[in-house]
Amino acid sequence: MGVGSALIDILAHEDDDFLEKTGAVKGGMRYVDREFIEHTLLRTSQKPTIVPGGSACNTVVGVGKLGGAARFVGKSGSGDMARLLETGLKKNNVDPALFKSSSPTGRVLSIITPDAQRSMFTFLGASSETQPDEISENCFLNAAIVHIEGYLLFNEDLIMAALKAAKCVGALISLDLASFTVVEESKTILYEIINDFVDILIANEDEARAFTGYSDEIKALRSMSKNTHIAVLKVGERGSFIHRNGNTIKVEPMGDGRAVDTTGAGDLWASGFLFGLVNGYPLEQCGKLGSACGYEVCRVIGANIPEEGWQRIKKLLEE
Repeated sequence: MGVGSALIDILAHEDDDFLEKTGAVKGGMRYVDREFIEHTLLRTSQKPTIVPGGSACNTVVGVGKLGGAARFVGKSGSGDMARLLETGLKKNNVDPALFKSSSPTGRVLSIITPDAQRSMFTFLGASSETQPDEISENCFLNAAIVHIEGYLLFNEDLIMAALKAAKCVGALISLDLASFTVVEESKTILYEIINDFVDILIANEDEARAFTGYSDEIKALRSMSKNTHIAVLKVGERGSFIHRNGNTIKVEPMGDGRAVDTTGAGDLWASGFLFGLVNGYPLEQCGKLGSACGYEVCRVIGANIPEEGWQRIKKLLEE
């Protein structure tokens, strides 16, 4: 199950000049108000794509599409976007445990540049209103793995409530570091959380560098693994590394490395990897399944893999 922000993704393809004028941090994320997103959309050169999103939400949708039992906990508004989100979750075999708010459903404007990098502006809206006392052990019943997005690090009381409830039901806890900007602003609580709660730590190169201080990938991976059972370092088109019990596995990438859009790539990588873990696959196979899901989502715009992509992934599972 996933815990995180219930969001709608708004995807716009623009060049680096447009990105610079918006004040975006390339490859990073900034929190903004609703008006900023609406004003920026007025300046885009083409109509954006609108799809259900949110990091942990994307991951559990992937688990549901793989045939796993999945649940998502978050808070949405009550309008059209909220209905789009809930309908999308149910359609993809995910139990939507959504608290409701009178505020607008949160949204993320992702500006995708020609190099397939995504730079994000986030309006949390209703998703930021989840209260710690709303998160109870009942939310986590029967959970084998609870996957928490790093963006929750900005709400210390909320992430601690989720971590404690997950541990109380005996679930493993997976944490995705989300963005190097999140890591840089949350280091103090991040070290505490990883030491006390996290079993599976997932990061890309930028996030790992921000967390460990190491540019060398293997040093960064080993540093990440000091207080966790499993550490994962994703290195984009070069694949990924998985470290457990002093051993490092290199997972080769799928496909030719070319990407249309990297939105959701890390989230869907986690879908395949965690689905493999909960089904008892060897770590290398978990990594290969993660790579397959990450590759397929990079072939399309947005974080939704089309049915033909899922068929290719399921064929890999059968093999």
